[in-house]
Amino acid sequence: MSLIPGLPDTLHVEVQDNILLVKLNRPDKRNAFNDELIRGIEQVFANVPAGVGCAVIHGEGSHFSAGLDLSALTERDAVQGLHHSRMWHRALDQVQFGTVPVVAVLHGACVGGGLELASACHIRVAEASTFYALPEGQRGIFVGGGGSVRVPKLIGLARMTDMMLTGRVYGAEEGLSIGLSQYLVADGAGLDHALGLAKKVASNAGMTNYALMHILPRIVDASQEQGLMLESLTAAIAQNAPEAKARLQEFLDGKSKKVGL
Repeated sequence: MSLIPGLPDTLHVEVQDNILLVKLNRPDKRNAFNDELIRGIEQVFANVPAGVGCAVIHGEGSHFSAGLDLSALTERDAVQGLHHSRMWHRALDQVQFGTVPVVAVLHGACVGGGLELASACHIRVAEASTFYALPEGQRGIFVGGGGSVRVPKLIGLARMTDMMLTGRVYGAEEGLSIGLSQYLVADGAGLDHALGLAKKVASNAGMTNYALMHILPRIVDASQEQGLMLESLTAAIAQNAPEAKARLQEFLDGKSKKVGL
């Protein structure tokens, strides 16, 4: 029986220890997205198996994802186009605001919808072959998978505007420097590095991970007064959790590893 029943063949899912591995599997299409694949992503992250502490998403073949599969694009009126965009929003909201943090492994093309998916993840590990672009501006369309909200929060409004107006492509090193990834590793090393990070993330207290996924983004979007109140409430709840109390006591007893050691 499949781990998550009903998934398309273009999406492979497995669990290693307490890490959920999600693989985009359309290498012949450079892992470009059709509707079936997007719905599959929504289904996976809405049904993360119990006991999983972190997820890693990566792509089969030479590319993470070249974005929307334009060969599968059908003519839509404005209302149909709106619903199609909202389908993407629901799927990528499940990634960003689901039950576990998500680490993305990027290589080759991270373009259009591929970058929109990557920007919904919490940590991005880029291999040296990675390149980023938002070609929608040259194709007469606009981002519709949440990119206009998420990408500027990573790199700023001006840089995203430039990418769409001019078709600018960023390589892996530039992408690291402007915030498109947090880590840069050699080609072929991304998955192992991501798994190491995922194990660290999964070992955190559940409330801490929840706060970082669900509350910190809202603090950033809030006014200073509202943000500070959210911070105080979250800190009070987190430190009151039995797991937090046990970890603090371990630290005080000298039983936990010190930072940098």
